[in-house]
Amino acid sequence: MSNEVQPKVISLEISNKEDFPSHFEKLYHTHLFCHRGSIKFMFNDQQMECGRGEFLFWFAESRLAGLQLSKSFKATALLVEKDFLNNNIPDQRWSINALLHSRVYPVKKIHDRNDRQKILSNFKWLNDRCLGTDHRFYDEVLNLQMQLFILDMWHIFANEYERRKHSLQTGTLYERFMLMAQEHCLTEREVQFYSNQLNITSKYLNQICKNTSGITASEWVQRFAKERIIILLQNRDLNISEIADEMEFSSRSFFTRYVKKLLGATPSEYRSRLG
Repeated sequence: MSNEVQPKVISLEISNKEDFPSHFEKLYHTHLFCHRGSIKFMFNDQQMECGRGEFLFWFAESRLAGLQLSKSFKATALLVEKDFLNNNIPDQRWSINALLHSRVYPVKKIHDRNDRQKILSNFKWLNDRCLGTDHRFYDEVLNLQMQLFILDMWHIFANEYERRKHSLQTGTLYERFMLMAQEHCLTEREVQFYSNQLNITSKYLNQICKNTSGITASEWVQRFAKERIIILLQNRDLNISEIADEMEFSSRSFFTRYVKKLLGATPSEYRSRLG
């Protein structure tokens, strides 16, 4: 797949690994609805599976490996060029939690048949709009269709997101920690906060996470914080001081040092790289 001119949207029917374009996971966000069979894969060093009637979303540049498709596998996939999608994410508070949630739980269970049809219709509408290059206002309507696509998908998955939040009271210690970390990593960046909430020691919480995922609790908090900072820095409507205030840093200099530790660049340097 060339790096020169990439199509913004690619619609595919998938039945084996060769149906995926070369290096698709680097350049595209992947939306996939499984009609039959299953697909297994390693995602962020964890084994996962998507089966019949389930939806799968991989962010571009995810740590993805070991794709295994069953013999009966059939799916419809929509690949969306990473910058095209990122530039059209609606500026809503809910978007940060939705994005973080998908980075941890890429497989979504679709319980409603109407939602399944809605997903496939959204795939078609966005692809058709991308192909309609003769439209006088092509760029404008394509961007609007991308935003509608995102809002519709968020609407479909909102109930699942809320169900996972409710499991804070009933899930395992690991599941409860993961949900809390997504919810509070913006302002609570120390493991002690989460271990206190769970009534266990920080050492034990790190051990639980390490045994379950291969990653310590402190590393998970850093990952979630890093992803959230990237999302905030991509929002040009927020200046750096406002982001530092949002994360409850006592000074902009502390925030700058924290960002440089996570991203290898200061907030200003990171933004300048975005262009």
